[in-house]
Amino acid sequence: MRCMTNAKLGEALRLLGLGPAAAGVYLALLERAPAPLRTIADAAGLDGDELAAAYGALVDAGLASAARDGDDTVAPVPPAAGLELLARHRAAAVEESRIAVGGAFESFRRQRLAAYNDDLVEVVTGEAIGPRIRRAWASAREQIRQFESPPYFPLTEATGDALATLARGVTQRVVYSRESLEHPGRLKDVIEPCVEAGEQARVLPSVPVKLVIIDDAYALVSLSIEEADVHNTMLVVQPCGLFSALVALFEQSWRNALPFQGRTTRPGGLPPADRRLLWLLAGGASDEIIARELGVSRRTLYRRLQVLMARLGAANRFQMALQAQRSGWL
Repeated sequence: MRCMTNAKLGEALRLLGLGPAAAGVYLALLERAPAPLRTIADAAGLDGDELAAAYGALVDAGLASAARDGDDTVAPVPPAAGLELLARHRAAAVEESRIAVGGAFESFRRQRLAAYNDDLVEVVTGEAIGPRIRRAWASAREQIRQFESPPYFPLTEATGDALATLARGVTQRVVYSRESLEHPGRLKDVIEPCVEAGEQARVLPSVPVKLVIIDDAYALVSLSIEEADVHNTMLVVQPCGLFSALVALFEQSWRNALPFQGRTTRPGGLPPADRRLLWLLAGGASDEIIARELGVSRRTLYRRLQVLMARLGAANRFQMALQAQRSGWL
């Protein structure tokens, strides 16, 4: 159990931008501090420049400092302020990556798409979109990577196709936008059944484009979420520089998105309804949307939030989300 806890803490620190060496030093601090830095270094298995860099990263992040003036005794410090700063820096880095790759794609679309004559990009419109999407799902052999957000093409078999793909052993990783969780019926009828069937799902406040990557073979891309009221134009992108950029964009977003586990109950005694409340809250859904999805009043929702914060020892919702993730509830 201790190894699992340490692994989860290390992953949480990685998501906040701290490397494995800094995570090792932080774990050693939690186990040995207050203690001389040499003792912490021995426990973490680090030395020299690597130790200085790792400990310096913790100090810069507001997670560690000298315990007493005049000697080298060190200790961890209350993490709330440092964690919030790290989270903001991480969010800013994700947004910068999203803008950079999204801008590159938009430049490509506006300047070069019309001149593309070598079959690297195929334009699919109207009623041809549905059959093309279904063929793509059926062709997957190893994995499907997807950004999922409205608007949705009216394809009634889409959920069944996704479940069938999972059933034949194809890995499916999906990054959902907050708008997906808020879309009426989408969470209950589409997202949760797929997660329960084995889909790996994560959530971001927004995704830059509707995207499906089939193995390493090709990608399906809507032209733009912002410019389309309906999903009526799609690109099929074969392996090329643009395809590589789309894969990189997905992987960067996946690393920084929040895991969404579905209805699965884990050890710890948290009722399924409270787990669902935490998933929606972590996904960025508004109080109104959360209350609607749970079928409760806003007063009841606030009361349940207060109970959860007290159970986790959290002073606010940000701390509650961090503590819930460390406890394995997210």
